[in-house]
Amino acid sequence: MVKAAIVGATGIVGQQFLVALKNHPWIEIAALAASERSAGHSYKEAITEAQSGALRWFCQEPPVEEVMAMPVQNATEMDISAIDIVFSAIESAQAKSLEPKFASDKPVISTASAFRYDDDVPILIPGINSEHAKLLAAQRKSRGWKGFITPIPNCTTTGLAITLKPIYQTFGLNAVVMTSLQAISGAGRSPGVLGLDILDNVIPFIPGEEEKVQRETQKILGNFAGTSISPARFNLSCTCTRVNVREGHTESVFASTQKACQVSDVARAMREYSGSSGEADLPSAPKHMIIVFNDPFRPQPRLDRDAEDGMATVVGRIRKDTALENGVKYVLVSHNTKMGAAKGAVLVAELLIRDGYIS
Repeated sequence: MVKAAIVGATGIVGQQFLVALKNHPWIEIAALAASERSAGHSYKEAITEAQSGALRWFCQEPPVEEVMAMPVQNATEMDISAIDIVFSAIESAQAKSLEPKFASDKPVISTASAFRYDDDVPILIPGINSEHAKLLAAQRKSRGWKGFITPIPNCTTTGLAITLKPIYQTFGLNAVVMTSLQAISGAGRSPGVLGLDILDNVIPFIPGEEEKVQRETQKILGNFAGTSISPARFNLSCTCTRVNVREGHTESVFASTQKACQVSDVARAMREYSGSSGEADLPSAPKHMIIVFNDPFRPQPRLDRDAEDGMATVVGRIRKDTALENGVKYVLVSHNTKMGAAKGAVLVAELLIRDGYIS
């Protein structure tokens, strides 16, 4: 079994890692770390409010009893000598300093954006750009690390990149325009977003989100060039909004393809897309990366976000678009707190274990 540490274990994403790794066939949770405030306590003590006794457990799934008695270490002082992999669930500002410290000796898989845009850092989605893992050798060499850092994408990027891959591979792309309707869980527990600001409302701006999605999608769909990734050469424009939905990001996508194609061609390319090298056999992988509906009232987040335990991207309303050259448009739903967060990071770990990057 691969021994894993979860850094930021008491937060929302850290708890999602605990759920994703419960009874995992390849990976066992061997260490938990959080802030100095939580260090020295058992995990249960660390997430229990002192005055009320309330358990600060944020996942829909029940608390993972197997870790409740485990001690929580101080993330800045954690001993990782007996650890094989570090899952980082901390904010980007902390990640900038902590993740390189861990990566000097051990592989780090991160949900933070701190290193996503560095030239020697791949943003991996298994089955979409698995070959980009080869960049980790260049990263280790250039930074003098025994380990490495590889982050997962922004949760809004994930569904978009997955659905564009078979289109880009089969027909080529000239341009893509996307508008997102993002679930409130994507904002964590930010003040206001889960309360009166979002009730009966749409928030038309998420700071930094559009730039992240545009840059990350082109990097993920780009070509591995030995020591770097050449970004995909199509134009991409996004508008990202927050809506009053608990989980599941909905995105409306318009694409201009290089080769003319019919709606049936696009639907077939999505349905038949199975990844690049057998990723469906990984423990957390969906059997179908993309599920395509003919029903014009699907996908819907409440009905479709949990498809294949939240790891499949669900697509519907594939239509011709007459405003764009070789235009096609569709709607997708992607689970932002499963495939787009901790469970997606666990899937990356599985790919890297299978291919020998982690042992």
